[in-house]
Amino acid sequence: MVTFGECVIRAARAEEWRAAKELRLVALRDPVAHLAYMDTYEQAAARPDAWWQERTANGARQFIAETPDGSWVGNVAVLIEEPGTTDWAGLAVERRQGQLVGVYVAPGYRGNGLTKALFDAALEWAWGCGVERVRLVVHPENTRALGFYRKAGFVESGVTVPREDEPDELEMVVERP
Repeated sequence: MVTFGECVIRAARAEEWRAAKELRLVALRDPVAHLAYMDTYEQAAARPDAWWQERTANGARQFIAETPDGSWVGNVAVLIEEPGTTDWAGLAVERRQGQLVGVYVAPGYRGNGLTKALFDAALEWAWGCGVERVRLVVHPENTRALGFYRKAGFVESGVTVPREDEPDELEMVVERP
């Protein structure tokens, strides 16, 4: 657990699935959600509680930014990918790596370093899991995210991930320090 300003940065707990669902639904209402997520508000809202419980308990390691009143205002999750498997897009995973997904910070909390604090927590955890690198994919038109990822040390790998009816997404990586 890390404190950043008024927020605490920590890992989400399985029993907090309702808060995880609520934050995801808020994120899916963001004006750039169509560029940032491969999900829609309508799809997510229609999922049963059991889906959210499973996702929060057994999905990616989720790091959240929590305000003193208990509100969640930011999120990033880390998936660990093992060599010899395929990722969500069907691409071969060649080495042990982390993938950052579900990045969101509420508008009133952007631009003050909170996203970096969330990334720092996620990367520290991933390095502790023995990954060789951490990656993410980003829509080429999501300029705000691209700028932040570059500032955070991620570089384009040259790999693109095909999206149906959209431009290919760009893979960005940071190697283990």
